[in-house]
Amino acid sequence: QVQLVESGGGLVQPGGSLRLSCAASGFTFSSYVLAWYRQTPGKQRELVAGITSGSNTNYADSVKGRFTISRDNAKNTVYLQMNSLKPEDTAVYYCNAARGAIVVPTLRGYWGQGTQVTVAS
Repeated sequence: QVQLVESGGGLVQPGGSLRLSCAASGFTFSSYVLAWYRQTPGKQRELVAGITSGSNTNYADSVKGRFTISRDNAKNTVYLQMNSLKPEDTAVYYCNAARGAIVVPTLRGYWGQGTQVTVAS
């Protein structure tokens, strides 16, 4: 049974940091493209960052230089380190695993249940 379980969300002040984790099971983790998406009410799900099986990374322009995606194939876990957080980063963050060779926005693959990130003072 495939599972993606996110953790690490919460409330943080502007300028603060959070690290999200997504623990996966039930598929060949190392061969999948992994990505983090986020969604706010009334808006489409947005690709935030992705990492290929070869550890090539892509980021949305809005998070470049602030967020870092990484993967640990030995632990079947993907991370999103978020620094210099802004109120506009507030969203539900979802982990995705999809087949492919490059990072592209997708609705395919496996999804986690989401974790809330709130940036507010």
